[in-house]
Amino acid sequence: MAISEHSMPVPFREAGEATRAIAPDASRRVLRLVGIFRLLAGLLLLAVSVAGHEMPLLSERMPAEFRAVAALYALASAIILAYQRRHPVPGPWRVPFLLSLDITAIMLLVHTGGGMRSGIGGLLVVFVGAAAITLPGRLAFLAAAVATIAVLLEQALAFSQNLAPANDFIAAGTLGAVMFAIVTAAFPLARRLEESEALAHQRGIDLANLAQLNEYIIRNLRESILVVDADHNVRLMNQPAADQLGVRAQAAGQPLRRIAPELARLLEGWRRNADPRGQLPAFMSADGSTQLNSHIAPLEGRKDGPVLIFLEDAALLAEKVQQSKLAALGRLTASIAHEVRNPVGAMSHAGQLLGESPAIGPDERRLLQIIHTNSRRVSGIVDSILQLSRREASRPQLLSLHAWTRAFVAEFTATLELFEGQVAATGGEDVEVRMDPGHLHQVVWNLCENAVKYASEAAGGITVELSWGRMPGSRRPYLEVADRGPGIDESLIDRVFEPFATGPAGGTGLGLFISRELCECNRATLAYEPRKGGGSRFRIVFADPARWGGHE
Repeated sequence: MAISEHSMPVPFREAGEATRAIAPDASRRVLRLVGIFRLLAGLLLLAVSVAGHEMPLLSERMPAEFRAVAALYALASAIILAYQRRHPVPGPWRVPFLLSLDITAIMLLVHTGGGMRSGIGGLLVVFVGAAAITLPGRLAFLAAAVATIAVLLEQALAFSQNLAPANDFIAAGTLGAVMFAIVTAAFPLARRLEESEALAHQRGIDLANLAQLNEYIIRNLRESILVVDADHNVRLMNQPAADQLGVRAQAAGQPLRRIAPELARLLEGWRRNADPRGQLPAFMSADGSTQLNSHIAPLEGRKDGPVLIFLEDAALLAEKVQQSKLAALGRLTASIAHEVRNPVGAMSHAGQLLGESPAIGPDERRLLQIIHTNSRRVSGIVDSILQLSRREASRPQLLSLHAWTRAFVAEFTATLELFEGQVAATGGEDVEVRMDPGHLHQVVWNLCENAVKYASEAAGGITVELSWGRMPGSRRPYLEVADRGPGIDESLIDRVFEPFATGPAGGTGLGLFISRELCECNRATLAYEPRKGGGSRFRIVFADPARWGGHE
């Protein structure tokens, strides 16, 4: 399947984008941790100074100034944390600015406190090490150099003011060396961290791209697919499934019972008594025009977990096997034509000759009548099968149901010499359909002929009604043939369109089978339902020419 550049809702991201996107993520986490450490360090120094003002624990040189600097440092740290929460993405200026603030504050605390011997200068190791992780290599060494110079300058100022002995230069130099060592050790660690996060970021992009591609493929498949979780909520549904269920494709997250109650009932039954083949009974589509087959595939191998449900139009499935069925029927009819028709014709002819003999009595004539009746019945079956096997490809035309139905009623009534009104045509707005006129004539004639035949045997006389319109929901056109006859026996309803399915009245049992075959080769559907108040109702649901243009 080819995917065009404009068919994907979001373009794929590349590896280079992942590498460039990693720095803000790493800096954000590091700056957050350093900000917390900065605030805690400022508060701790302030608390120690205030708590030990009578006996200075930090040996402050200038206690008041020390507490003021510590308080301002803690306040600035709190403001910085609040700002970072509202603006989490760091800019290029943030790390150098914060490092400059830390160096300045720590040097002021060292100078107003106990000098290098107080150990406060060691806090610079944390801030310089954090800068080494978030800054490029050269800038990280520059930060260590600036911090070292600041330490040495503070020590020189303190020595010039007789606040520190000369040997404190050793401690200052050691602290500078430690900061350079930290930067040197942190540099490869930072590079590995960037590479690891870039790889993880790219893996995330790959997974997102794969999920996006999977969703695109599922939504554009011709097959109808929906995913239902363990709680019977719809998690994914493509457009063909939404069309068949009569809902919107954006129904993900809703309960299946609300979207498709019949499918939900079948799924619950499958969870209780799981068929290892995953096959569910067929059910009707939302508009009542299509029978749907469904197949379940458990996603986790458990019947109580999420499942993938495939929906299949039974008419399309029948269309797929149409060619093989016709080929089998062709072979069957050829065999019947050679092996059955000629012997039956010979027997029928022999019976007719025997019936002309004056020497036979009433009993023999009754037996001859049985032979003649059954020979004619077998010949009718053979003719029906031959007609089905010789059926030509459909040549659909655009027909007006209003004009066609009224012309058909007039022809049918005159041919069968029925009274006016025994066959009536009713309908609202005119509806156009696309179907082979010969096939439609044969189907409706067969339905009306059956209605007249069986209705004449019931009380109330012959009443056949032809009506047309559009199905609610799908708006597909339909044509109905309804009667007030005895209807079809309940034991035959499931097999009414199967070949050779006959009731007590006899017949070949091929008329309705051929009628449905003719409908299906014109992308129409023939369905039966009992009529309220008694009788039968056959409905032909056509392909909508306004939507499909006859090429569904």
